[in-house]
Amino acid sequence: MAKRRQPLDKLRELVFALPDTSEKLSHGAPTFWGGKKTFASFHDNHHGDGRVALWLKLPPGAQQTLVEAQPETFFVPPYVGPSGWVGVKLDGKVDWGMVATLLEDGFRCVAGKRAIALLDDRL
Repeated sequence: MAKRRQPLDKLRELVFALPDTSEKLSHGAPTFWGGKKTFASFHDNHHGDGRVALWLKLPPGAQQTLVEAQPETFFVPPYVGPSGWVGVKLDGKVDWGMVATLLEDGFRCVAGKRAIALLDDRL
């Protein structure tokens, strides 16, 4: 029987497929950077919330739209939620294609012109 991949391993694979990305621990959580700005972080039971989740920066308006449409998948994360970040639950069945798309959207919010051009050249 194949071993189930851990969500953080899959996130790293998706993030590092984007140009000019890196990972650093920030506030105890694996955090992903596009150039010099953060666009995503991974949280496992953050302050006892019971969730395995991705928090990510998205364009204005995305948070409300996603949380209202699919509250079983999306939530407003603490601390960064007021800035429009979105939480994505990663426990259970995960649509990794959707997560990849959201990561790209978040990356585009922070990446420099050169990194975005590199990404667009790949597509």
